[in-house]
Amino acid sequence: MTYRDAGVDIDAGNELVERIKPLVKRSFRPEVMGGLGGFGALFDLSGKYREPVLVSGTDGVGTKLKLAQQLGRHDTIGIDLVGMCVNDVLVQGAEPLFFLDYFATGKLHVDTTVAVVGGIARGCELAGCALIGGETAEMPDMYPPGEYDLAGFCVAAVEKSQILDGSKVRAGDVLLGIASSGPHSNGYSLIRKILARAGSPLGEDVGGVSLEDALMAPTALYVKPILELLRANDGAHRINAMAHITGGGLTENIIRVIPDGLGLDIEASALVLPPVFDWLQREGSVPREEMWRTFNCGVGFVLVVAPADVAAIGTQLDRLGLAHRAIGAVVTANGSERVRIG
Repeated sequence: MTYRDAGVDIDAGNELVERIKPLVKRSFRPEVMGGLGGFGALFDLSGKYREPVLVSGTDGVGTKLKLAQQLGRHDTIGIDLVGMCVNDVLVQGAEPLFFLDYFATGKLHVDTTVAVVGGIARGCELAGCALIGGETAEMPDMYPPGEYDLAGFCVAAVEKSQILDGSKVRAGDVLLGIASSGPHSNGYSLIRKILARAGSPLGEDVGGVSLEDALMAPTALYVKPILELLRANDGAHRINAMAHITGGGLTENIIRVIPDGLGLDIEASALVLPPVFDWLQREGSVPREEMWRTFNCGVGFVLVVAPADVAAIGTQLDRLGLAHRAIGAVVTANGSERVRIG
C-alpha cells in the first residue's frame, strides 16, 4: 500500500506549497531570513528595538469557519484569522512581526487551500506582519468531506517602556469605540442558529449589502492606523489602555484592561446597532444584554483616553479614517458590579 492509498496525497501538498509561495512572499518584511520550506522560520530582530518585549497570541475564527465552508467562501476567512490574532497583540501597543498558520483537513483540495492561505497572506500584508511559516495537515477520517480547521499564531514586539498594561487608567477616562466591520469572528454559533431559524435569507438587504456579505465581511485590521496613532502620541501618554472586542462582547472585554477598584459606565444610547446586528437581534429575538455580551455591536476596538486628550485623539482618528464615538467612561467600581450599561 502507499500513503496515497491511505488518503494522503503528498504530490498535492507539494503543488500547494508551490502555488502559495508567491502569495506568502508578498507579506515578507525585511527582517525575514530565508523562504518557505525550512524546518523553522527565521526572523532577525536585531537593531529595531532597545528593550524589546515579545507579545504572542493565538486564535481561530470560531464557527464562522462553518459558515464559510457552507457558502463556499474561502478567500477572506484567512483575513479573519489574522485579524483575531494581530488585533489582540496590538492591545498592548505591540507591532505584529510574523504569523504562522495551521490548516487541517481530511482530504486536501488544493484550490480551496490556496484560497484560504491566500486570505491569510493578504491579512498579513494589511497588518504589516510576515507570514513566515505554517502547517498543512491532511488527515483522513478526522474531518468530513469539504471541511477543514484553521488556527493562527502571531508574535509581536513592543518597547518595554511603551507597553500598555492599563496601569495608567484613571476614573474619568473616556472610552472611544472604533467601528467594527461586522460581527468579525465572534458569536457565529448564535448567528448560524438565527440564520437557520429565519430561513437563511442570505440575499436580504441589510444596510445596502446582502446579508451573506454582511455576515462574511472580514474582521477589521486595526494594526497600521493604531500603531501610527501610538507613534504620533509617543511620550504624550494620551492612550491609557486599549481593548479588542471579541468573544464576550462589550461587557467582558473592555474590563480586562481596567485595574481593580475601577469599573465601566457604558452609555446604551451610544451603542447604535449597525444593520446586520439589528437584523440579528430582531430575527433572533435576542435581548439587548445578550447582544452586548455576545457581539461587538459595531464596536471592534476601544481606546481608553484621558478626558483632556479626547479631542486630539478624535481628530487623529478622523485623519486615519477610523470611525469612532465616545461610548462611556471609567468610573470608581461600585461593589462587585464593574460594568454597567444604561
